[in-house]
Amino acid sequence: MTELAPCLSNFLREHLPRQRNASSHTIASYADSYMLLIRFAADRLRIRPSAIAVEHLTTDLILGFLDHLESERQNKVSTRNVRLAAIKSFFRFLEYRVPSCLDLAQQVHAIPMKRHDVMVVPHLEREEIRALLDAPDPAAAAGRRDRAMLHLAYAAGLRVSELIAVTLSDLGHPQLDTVHITGKGRRRRILPLWKETRTVIRDWLAVRPPCRSDHLFLNARGGAMSRHGFAHRLSVHAATAAEKVPVLGEKRIFPHILRHSCAVHTLEATGDIRKVSLWLGHSSILSTEIHLRSDPVGKLENLGQTVPPSITRGTFKDATDRVIAVLQEARIPQ
Repeated sequence: MTELAPCLSNFLREHLPRQRNASSHTIASYADSYMLLIRFAADRLRIRPSAIAVEHLTTDLILGFLDHLESERQNKVSTRNVRLAAIKSFFRFLEYRVPSCLDLAQQVHAIPMKRHDVMVVPHLEREEIRALLDAPDPAAAAGRRDRAMLHLAYAAGLRVSELIAVTLSDLGHPQLDTVHITGKGRRRRILPLWKETRTVIRDWLAVRPPCRSDHLFLNARGGAMSRHGFAHRLSVHAATAAEKVPVLGEKRIFPHILRHSCAVHTLEATGDIRKVSLWLGHSSILSTEIHLRSDPVGKLENLGQTVPPSITRGTFKDATDRVIAVLQEARIPQ
């Protein structure tokens, strides 16, 4: 039997950060998946987590774990697939280090991802975005920080992880006309900033307290802003904006909706999905296509450029008696 603990420790502490150059967010996500799996396995096998061996992670146990995620933890199919991807990644790592697990690894890789409905991406209209960006109080230091965060998140179409990772050195000094972003897969991109975005960032830098952290956006304790911290500030300002634009109160405002809104508005302005893909930092244009589903304006333009086909009613004049008999028999209720 192959001990799971040293293999998993080497995978998380050495392989992912040093050999794969994975981000801290990826490593944390993988660690969460393995923690849930180990707890499930220990409960199912009635042994301590430290006694679990790689061979205990059979396909039956993994499938049971995936069902547990959906039925008992009420996770969505997309979350289930993320957990399965993490498990498969670990077994790919084992293939080259534990030859005795090759057969088990093959079986794990054969577990298919579960299909699920892809929902239309929600986004905010321009009036709603405007109300949200204007919600923070510019007279307060926290308000200037929040206004700069919201402007940058929307204007650059940033993921939350990208936003909170921006440092002072990532800004194009002294004009603040660009920002360097490190996205998924360590892909870097340089984005120009609107004049209005530069202005609100400059207003925040004027009152940003000096501290050891190089991060652009700080929390109340002087440390880097967290994902949960940004989500909380966003919900506060969404409630304020809803007083001006009531329809916002009927929508679920979450951090990623700013990125979706940027994508839709950029697509409306350019009509070029390739430009949207480059702006958002997608590895493939296929990742950008999801934003097309929420662009009715583009669909109407496509509809206006096409002509409906002229279809005439057909007959069965030349059909043989045998074909007619088969068709008539099919119409008789059984």
